[in-house]
Amino acid sequence: MSNIALIIAGGIGARMGQDIPKQFINVHDKPVIVYTMEAFQKHPQIDAIEVVCLEGWHDVLRAYAKQFGIAKLEGIVTGGINGQDSIRNGLYDIAKKYNDDNDIVLIHDAIRPMISEDVITDNIRICRKYGNAITVVPCTAAMLKTNDSLSTETQVARDNLKITQTPQAFFIKDICKAHEEALAKGITNSVASCTMYIELGRKLYMSKGSEKNLKLTTAEDIEIFKALLMAKKDEWMH
Repeated sequence: MSNIALIIAGGIGARMGQDIPKQFINVHDKPVIVYTMEAFQKHPQIDAIEVVCLEGWHDVLRAYAKQFGIAKLEGIVTGGINGQDSIRNGLYDIAKKYNDDNDIVLIHDAIRPMISEDVITDNIRICRKYGNAITVVPCTAAMLKTNDSLSTETQVARDNLKITQTPQAFFIKDICKAHEEALAKGITNSVASCTMYIELGRKLYMSKGSEKNLKLTTAEDIEIFKALLMAKKDEWMH
């Protein structure tokens, strides 16, 4: 009954405007992906880590894992042509080693380095209770619908809306079967594991996320990440 973290680090991060992939950008002398791996390394319920990585960066990642003590890193595979393809590559590699019916995988974005122990724990809990778990936070903003990206006349009630994050957890056997079914039905470029499940007509269950579980998409997000890190340091000093 193992819990495996699958970290997706196959993107090039064009919106970040940097020469290197955003998951390898250094923040306070440590790459973003290392912060992410450390969260799973330190979590007592995580048994192993697998990373889907850009081609050409595998050796760099292994060197960082050795430097920063990521002993749970078991496998690195190359990403695919899109996110769904990359996740499937990682899942199939994990399934070769973890094929017990009770093994679960937590699929997580490498560029969400502020993932907390509590969020991981609840993701595992909900998955083991209901069969899957999608990390979410409440929608607190006013939501507007637009058809031309310029104007709107329609609001969307936010009371029943949730904003998805990662990790997204599934029993390994179930998510692998879902990917096979998606391919058979021509679903090849779903935005995330949760949207692929919705497209397949399956029910999802929600676990508790955090506003601090930030996804680093733009240069401004890096600045917010730095500020959150400094806030944590201030907490440690008291």
